[in-house]
Amino acid sequence: MRHPKPLPIWDRAQGKMFEEWMDDSPDTYETIPQKSFSQQFRSRLLYAALIGLYQSTRYSKRHIESFVRKYHIDMSEFEARDYTSYDDFFVRRFRPGVRSFPTSPEEMGAFAEARYFGWEKFSADQQFPVKGRSLNAEQLLGSADRARPFMNGPLIVARLSPVDYHHVHYPDSGHTLERHKKGHRLWTVTWKAMENKSDIYIVNEREIHILETENFGRLAMVEVGALTVGRISQVHPVEQPFQRGDQKSVFHFGGSAVVLLGEPGAWRPSNDILEYTQQGVETLVRLGDPIAKRC
Repeated sequence: MRHPKPLPIWDRAQGKMFEEWMDDSPDTYETIPQKSFSQQFRSRLLYAALIGLYQSTRYSKRHIESFVRKYHIDMSEFEARDYTSYDDFFVRRFRPGVRSFPTSPEEMGAFAEARYFGWEKFSADQQFPVKGRSLNAEQLLGSADRARPFMNGPLIVARLSPVDYHHVHYPDSGHTLERHKKGHRLWTVTWKAMENKSDIYIVNEREIHILETENFGRLAMVEVGALTVGRISQVHPVEQPFQRGDQKSVFHFGGSAVVLLGEPGAWRPSNDILEYTQQGVETLVRLGDPIAKRC
C-alpha cells in the first residue's frame, strides 16, 4: 500500500510557501515506506546500482530536455555543455560566480542547495517533526566516542530533491579528522517517511566525516544516500585541508540528505530555519546563503 504526500516548503528567496511534489517520482514522497512493496524493492543497493548503470548510458540523455522543461530548471545558472547521459546532467555544476559563501567568519553558508531543518539543541526526547531516534548522534555516527562531542549540540538536516544541484560543499575552512562508511539500504529520506520508519538515517548508506573547522569548532558531516542514490563520490581528498566553499562530494541520481552536527554552544541555526522547523516545514536555501551563526 502506497501513501505518497506532497511536502510543505518555505522558499526563503521567494518569500513564499509552496508544496513540493513530483508526480513522476511518487516514491520520493512515500510516508509509510515499510508497507510499500515498491519502496521495499527500490530501497536495496542493487536496485540503485542497476538504475545508475542505465542513467550513465547515452540512451538516458533523452530524458534531460523534458525534465528541465517540466521542473523549470534555469540552465543559465549551470555550465554550458553537451551532457553525455542523464547522470552527467544530474551532477551538473554551477557556473563560476553564480553562488557564493559568506565572507564573515561568524556566518555559516549552506553546504548544499537544499531544504533545511534545524535545531539549536537536539536531544533524545525530540519528537517533532522527526522522532529523536531518527537523528540519534551515537547511532547516526556509529560510535559512542565519536558522538560524545556532539551530544545536545546544534543539528541541521538538508534534504536534496531530484531537481537540485547535487554537489556538497564545505561550510568552513579546516581539515578532516576521521572518515567512516555505514549503512546498507536506501529508503526515501523525507521527514514524513521518518515519522513511520524512524531508523531511516541509521540504516541508509552514509558517509561520515568528522571535521575540525576554523570558526565553528568540530563538525560531524553525514552524507546520507536515499532512494536510487547508490553512489556518494568524494571529490576533495580527505587527507588535504579544505577552504570554505570548496566542493566536498557529489550524489549520483535521486534524492539524498546531509546531516550536520555541532558541539554544544558553538553555533546556532538561522532564525527562519528554527521557526519553520517547529512547524514541520523545511526551508529552501540556496548554496552558500547563511544557515547558521557562531555563538
